[in-house]
Amino acid sequence: MIANFSKPALTLALLAGAAVAGPAQAQSAAEGQKLAFDRGKGNCLTCHVIKGGDLPGTIGPELTGLKAKYSRDDLIAIVTDETKRNPLTVMPPFGRNRILSEQEISAVVDFLQTL
Repeated sequence: MIANFSKPALTLALLAGAAVAGPAQAQSAAEGQKLAFDRGKGNCLTCHVIKGGDLPGTIGPELTGLKAKYSRDDLIAIVTDETKRNPLTVMPPFGRNRILSEQEISAVVDFLQTL
């Protein structure tokens, strides 16, 4: 069962956890969370279960423990254009298709590394 955290509580937890790495990264992670949960931008919840997200999908894997599984460069590559690593993926190429800018992808990755 997935815990149901309020968005302010999750944001506060992200900021507290990321504050160890620095205030700029904490702010970037909070912005990345907004993008990941935004149905018009990152839209990660359409396919993935993410702690604190509403109405998650089940097409992609649950996004947990990503910092231990992937390097920052790997996560950037996955979000930018996973088809380069896996031609059969259904994940949209957010960078290649200019759905997200490089700065937005960086923020999403900062958020993903807090999960």
